[in-house]
Amino acid sequence: MKTMRLLAVLFTGLLLGSASAVAAGAKTYQVTGPVLEVTDTMITVQKGKETWQIDRTKDTKVTGDLKVGAKVTIMYRMTAESIEGKAAKGDAKAPAADAAKPAEPAKAAVPAKK
Repeated sequence: MKTMRLLAVLFTGLLLGSASAVAAGAKTYQVTGPVLEVTDTMITVQKGKETWQIDRTKDTKVTGDLKVGAKVTIMYRMTAESIEGKAAKGDAKAPAADAAKPAEPAKAAVPAKK
């Protein structure tokens, strides 16, 4: 009986742990520096010798005075806009030309002559 209870507790812990890992989403990053430009949809920040342009939305939380020259810390996540899969080196490639050809229409069966 104790074994069944222990297994149930372990199983529940695994379910909750994997659910929270999925819900966590992508890692959060930050960039800090002076603001070079700010609009309703984007902010440009100088970080060392690099210029960072980061999109923002109406839902972006802003605290403090956001203006050119102000030092800011931006918390952001990376989000993919598109992904293009390619075959790994060494993988057998299916002939692309054959895949693009339309299927030939089936020929009608002709009875053999006697």
